[in-house]
Amino acid sequence: MFVNPDVVVVGAGAAGLMASIFAARAGARVVLLDGAKRIGAKILISGGGRCNVTHHAVTAADFNGNRNAIGKVLRTFDVAETIGFFESIGVRLKREETGKLFPVTNQARTVLEALLTAAGEVDIRTDHRVEAIEPGFIIHTTHGVIESPRVILATGGRSVPKTGSDGFGYELARSLGHTITPTFPALVPLILPRGHELTALSGTSVDAELAVRAPNGRVIERVRGAMLFTHFGISGPGVLDVSRHWIAAQPATLTANLLPGETFESLERAILGEARRNPRATVASLLRGRLPERLLRADVLSKLTKDDRRVIVRNLVELPLPVERDRGFEYAEVTAGGVPLDEIDLAAMRSRRCEGLWMCGEILDVDGRIGGFNFQWAWSSGVAAGKYV
Repeated sequence: MFVNPDVVVVGAGAAGLMASIFAARAGARVVLLDGAKRIGAKILISGGGRCNVTHHAVTAADFNGNRNAIGKVLRTFDVAETIGFFESIGVRLKREETGKLFPVTNQARTVLEALLTAAGEVDIRTDHRVEAIEPGFIIHTTHGVIESPRVILATGGRSVPKTGSDGFGYELARSLGHTITPTFPALVPLILPRGHELTALSGTSVDAELAVRAPNGRVIERVRGAMLFTHFGISGPGVLDVSRHWIAAQPATLTANLLPGETFESLERAILGEARRNPRATVASLLRGRLPERLLRADVLSKLTKDDRRVIVRNLVELPLPVERDRGFEYAEVTAGGVPLDEIDLAAMRSRRCEGLWMCGEILDVDGRIGGFNFQWAWSSGVAAGKYV
C-alpha cells in the first residue's frame, strides 16, 4: 500500500498491532511487518484459546522489572481505557471471579479479528521477516528492502518460538545501540526428576504457598496459587508465577506449603490435639476437605512416633520440590529480561540510544504475573509508542 511509509512496525503481536492502530489513527502511513504467514498466533492460544485480555486491577506491583518505570507506562493507558478501547472496536469484556477479563464470546479470535479490523488503514505484510535494520532506517526483509524514517520494534521475546518469537528482535535492538539484560523463561512449568513420587499424582491440583529459598534457607520469594502435579513435574498458576523467581535465584530451591496459613508448630499442635480427642483419628480424617484425597494418608495420629509425625508435618508445610529445570521457552508464556527501561524515554516509548526508534511489548525488560497482566503491558506500551511515533 505505502511505498514510502512514515513508520514501519516490526512484529504484529499484541503490542505491534496496538502501536500500528494508534500510529495510523494519528495520521501516519504505517507498514506492519511480521515473519509469520498468519499473524496473531499468541493471541489465539492465550487464555486457553479465550484470550485473557487484561485483569480488572493492574498495578506495577504485578510486574518484575523497574516498577516505577512500569507504573508510568501503565498509567498512560490503564485498564479502564483498555476496556473502553476494546468495546469501541466491538469486543465486550466480562470479568470472571479471578479478576481476569475475557471477551464475552470466550473466543480469542474475536479479539484478533477486531484488532485486524481496527488496523484497516495499516499496510500489514505477513511472511516478511526482518533480517537487519540499518540506521536511517533501511529495513532488510525476506522480500526486499523498505525505507522509513521511523521504526517501532515490537518483536516480542523468546517465548513460544513456534509463533515467531525467536528472540531475533534482541539482535535488531543490539545492532541499533541497545543492550539486552539476560533473558530466560517466565511463567513456565517446572520439571521434577523422572519417576519422582510426586509425578504419580499427575492431574491433582492443590492450593499451595510456594517458597523460593536461598542456599542458606532464607525465603527469597513467596507465591500463593494453584499447583498442578503433572507427568513431568509441576505446573498451574502458582508454579508459573514462582518459576521466574526460582530461575533467577539459582542455585535456589523450591518448597510448597500444602496448607497455606499453617506453620510447622500450628499443624503439629493440631495433630497432637486431635490424637488426644480421638485415638482413632488419622491424618486423612484430620485434613479431609483441606487436601485432595490423593494426598491424604491413613496413618493413625495416636500411633505416630514423634519423628514420623514431624516428617509428615514437614512434608505438608515445607514439601521439598526438587526441580531439575524449567520446560524452556517452548512452554513459557513470557520472557524475562530484554531491553532495559532506562534506555527508553517512557513518555513515548522512544529509544534514548537511536534516533527514530521506538519499542514496546515483550522486547523490553518487563514481565508480569499470570492473569492478563502481560497483555496489559502490551496494550499500554503499544499505545504509547503508536501515539508518539
